[in-house]
Formats: sequence, C-alpha cells, structure tokens
Amino acid sequence: SLLPEKGNIKIPPPDYTKLLRTQLVLNLIHAIPEGSPASAKIHSLIIFNCHYPDRLNMRDIKVDVINTAEQISDLVDWLVFRHAPPVPHSPTMYIDLEGVNLCREGSISILTLMIDTGTPTNRVCLIDVHSLDAKAFNTAGVQSKTIKDILQDDNIPKVFFDVRNDSDALFAQFGVALQGVEDVQLMESATRKTTGARKFLNGLSKCIEQNMLFSPHGFDRASWTAAKKKGERLFKAEYGGSYEVFNQRPIPEEIISYCVGDVVCLPELRVRFWKGAYSWQHLVDEETKKRVAASQKPGYQPHGRDRAMAPWSENQNKDLDTWNYVSPPCDYFGEDWMDEDWHDDFDNDYEDWTRADWQGPPS
Repeated sequence: SLLPEKGNIKIPPPDYTKLLRTQLVLNLIHAIPEGSPASAKIHSLIIFNCHYPDRLNMRDIKVDVINTAEQISDLVDWLVFRHAPPVPHSPTMYIDLEGVNLCREGSISILTLMIDTGTPTNRVCLIDVHSLDAKAFNTAGVQSKTIKDILQDDNIPKVFFDVRNDSDALFAQFGVALQGVEDVQLMESATRKTTGARKFLNGLSKCIEQNMLFSPHGFDRASWTAAKKKGERLFKAEYGGSYEVFNQRPIPEEIISYCVGDVVCLPELRVRFWKGAYSWQHLVDEETKKRVAASQKPGYQPHGRDRAMAPWSENQNKDLDTWNYVSPPCDYFGEDWMDEDWHDDFDNDYEDWTRADWQGPPS
C-alpha cells in the first residue's frame, strides 16, 4: 500500500469541505453543455484549484533582503541555474520597483523579485538598490552573468505590472535595457469585452478588486489589502508620509510587506488573464515591447494623465471586441444564476491615476 501506516505518523482527517466543493464542481460540469460560456466559466475555476491548492497569506511568504555583493552573486547563480535547459514553461520572475519619484528623474530604492520555484513556497527577494547602487546589477556570479544580463535576456520572461517607469528608471540610471517583458496591466485591459470598457487602464488595486473576488484556494485578498494600507501610510503625503521611507535602512517591516504585495499577486492575475488569450496575445506582446522601447527614448514622459489611456488603436479595439465577444448565457438552471458575472460592469474610472504630487502609477 502507498498509504502511510498508522503509528507515529499523524494522518489528518478528510477535508470534507474540499470534498463537497469538488463534488459540486463535478455536478456543474455534467449539467452544463460542453462549449457553452458557462462551461468556460466553470473550467476557469478548475484551473485555479489546480494552480493554487493552498491559500496564499502574506505572513507565510519567505522574504530575503539582498544587500551585499555576495548575496547578489549567489542570487545570480541561482537564477542562471533555474533557467538552464530545460527552460521552465511559465515565467519564474515577477518584478516591481520602488523609489523616490521612480523614473529617470528620481531614484530606485528597492527591486522586488518574486521567484516561482515550482513549489508551493515561492521566494521573494528585496534587492537593496539604494545601498548597493550599481553593484546590484553588475556583480557577476560564477558564470560571469549578472542581474543586468538576466534582465536583458529576451529568453527569460519577466512579469511586471505597468513596466513603463520601472523600465525608464532602470535604463536611465543603470543602463539596463529590459527584454522578455510581460505586462499584466495590458493583459487585464485586453480581456475587457468592449472598446468603451478598455478606454482607461487600471491600477493594481482596482485590477485585484475587479478580478480576484473569487479566490478560495489562492490569493488572500484581505491579507494583501491590509499590508498595502499599512505601507501606504508611511509614504503617502495625505497620511504625513514620505517616499524617502523607501531609503530608510533597515527597511521597515511595513515597507517589506508592501513591496511583497506588489509581486505576490502577479502569478494568479497572469493565469487569469492569459488563459484563452491565444487570439490576442500577440497584441499584448506588441504593445508591451512598444512600452519598453518608448521608456528608453529621450522624449519619454514619466508623468501625465494621458498615461491612464489604454494604448489600443481603433483596429486593435475592433479585433479585441470580436475576440472577447461572449454570447448571453443560457438559463440552464431555470434562473439567472450567473447573470452578474456576465455583465461588463467595469467601473473603469481613473481616479487612481490623477493624484497630486505624481509618484508614478498606483500600486
């Protein structure tokens, strides 16, 4: 038998809640015709059950602060090893930057890197750019590779949420020309059903609010929100804070949690938006490359309300309207049981993007 024998081994009791939920899902699968919109909706729930077997709580995440050249060298060696053939099928690097006026005109304080290890325990590294300066990007590992080399490797995917000012700061201050970028903000925009719904881009908070209402086995939204609010009180002017807090050393625990929050949600968001995106994936890839290229040009403007506008052209919007069209759901159960889920009710305002004393797009 492959089952553990009783004795010193503690065998946990069955999780009847999970068993019941699984049975309910199976019942729905058998009740709904194959290929219908409702069937696709249920299929997406199964995907999340497979990808996220345990609830992700902010307090359970392993965090390393990288503030020495030796640690950078070790991290580089690990990343090179992780991306050696056979190359992982999905991205392993999820990145966000924090700083004071984060762009070419300001400074980078922290580079947050979440590494998908292929196990339930993901690793988050906070690279202390404020302390290390250029050594953060130019310190080599045993194979003479650097963080800069990895960031510029088009064959190693890196996932960002709104890469523009991050790319601008990296290129202007450290000569890092990002390659292999995936931008979750553009993925989310492309999933919306109509041209009108895609008019404005969403910040990360609104993206989570509108797209992660249901995550029973994955992302812990309450934990994430609490960590973000605590961090914001330290740097937002309305709370008497200052962005200089990102340069405070040692890094305050609230800022560590805030930084972790900017990357820990990206894997699940990416899965949600990228599934079934075969028809428009090339549009997102194209616009992401345009974002990176534009951020490296002399005339790039890191601030302004026009940055809240989605980049899609008229023809791109027509294509997205066609690809995202969903027929109204049939009433399989004698009631409008999925009515709310199928209305395109995005609030899609851009209040997050019109703050005074611009410090970059909202997180």
